[in-house]
Amino acid sequence: MTTTTQKITFAEYLTYDDGTDTRYELVEGELVPMSLGTGRHGAIIRFLVQQFEAALPELGQDWVALPALVGVRSPRGGRWDTSRIPDVTVMARAQWEDMADRPAVIDFNEPPPVLIAEVVSPSTKTEDYRTKRSEYATLDIPEYWIIDPIAQTLTLCVLDHGFYDAIELQGEDVVRSPLFPNLSLTAAQILTGR
Repeated sequence: MTTTTQKITFAEYLTYDDGTDTRYELVEGELVPMSLGTGRHGAIIRFLVQQFEAALPELGQDWVALPALVGVRSPRGGRWDTSRIPDVTVMARAQWEDMADRPAVIDFNEPPPVLIAEVVSPSTKTEDYRTKRSEYATLDIPEYWIIDPIAQTLTLCVLDHGFYDAIELQGEDVVRSPLFPNLSLTAAQILTGR
C-alpha cells in the first residue's frame, strides 16, 4: 500500500514528515509504509543483532549490527528513487557514526553495508526473495540473509561476481557465513529468535 499519489524524489524523501511516527521506504518514488511485524519477526531481528554484536570482537572488525535503523539507497527501475530499510544491517562503525547529524541512509557514493538480513512476512515475500535480492546484489552487498519464518527456511546469499549464490537452510542446518565464520547458529535457532 502506498500513501502518495505523486512520486517524490530521494531528496524529498529524506526530509519527508507527515506528522506521524510512520516509517516509510521509498519504492520507485512512492512512499510505502512499513508495517509493524509480528512478535516472532521482532524476536528474530533482536536475536540476530545480539548474535552479530557478540561475534564482532573476535572477528576484529569495527562493524556494528543495527535493527532497522539505516536506509540503503537502491537502484530500481530507470531512476534512482528507491530506499530500503533492512531489518538488520551490518556496516562499518565509523560510517554509522558519520550519520549522527544527517539522515541515516547509505547513499550511492558510500560503501555498502557488509551484510543485510530481511525477515519475510506475507506482505514482503516477493520483495525479499526477488526484488531486494537483485537490488542488494547490484549494490555489491557481500551477504544477504533471507529469513523466512513462514516457510521455515533461511536463504544465505553470498555475492560472487555481481550475483548471489544461495543456499537454503532449515532445521539443524548450520549457517556458515563467510563474514561471520565464528557464528555457530542453526537455521532453527535463527527462525525461532532464540
